[in-house]
Amino acid sequence: MKAANRGAGTKSKPDVIRLRERGTKKVHVFKAWKELVAAPKNRPDWMPEKISKPFVKKEKIEKIE
Repeated sequence: MKAANRGAGTKSKPDVIRLRERGTKKVHVFKAWKELVAAPKNRPDWMPEKISKPFVKKEKIEKIE
């Protein structure tokens, strides 16, 4: 979620995030984007009315030879 929120992907053109699983030979591939959504009703005073919400969808797992 942190990587998705830091990226600049949109729903129509998501970023591709590749994370290697530690101790194995696997790479997890995700598509990620963020959207501006309304903040929750019980938000603190310092939080803006619109916030960036990250969305992540797992695509596949690649094995490294």
